Amino acid sequence: MNYDTILDALADRTRRRVLESLRAGPLTVGDLAGLHPVSRPAVSQHLKILEAAGLVGVTPQGTRRLYTIRPEGLAELRTYLDSYWSDVLTAFAAEIDLRKTEN
Repeated sequence: MNYDTILDALADRTRRRVLESLRAGPLTVGDLAGLHPVSRPAVSQHLKILEAAGLVGVTPQGTRRLYTIRPEGLAELRTYLDSYWSDVLTAFAAEIDLRKTEN
């Protein structure tokens, strides 16, 4: 997955809020529009971007489309972010070792 796509998708506050709303479970565009101060067409556009980034999945159910969080997309993002955390911890451990040898 292209992490730029994921991070670009999450750069928008409305998309982050839409994604956060989906934490409670599957929702339709209408449900999401009712939760946020944006129109249904705007919610649809945000969902398309989140879906293209792999963060949201859609399941047709009759005449409705239910949107859900894709754990796989979030796992990929977490792996990417964890790589930075590992670097920070490694640098921290090196600093502790350096200070131990100085004492």
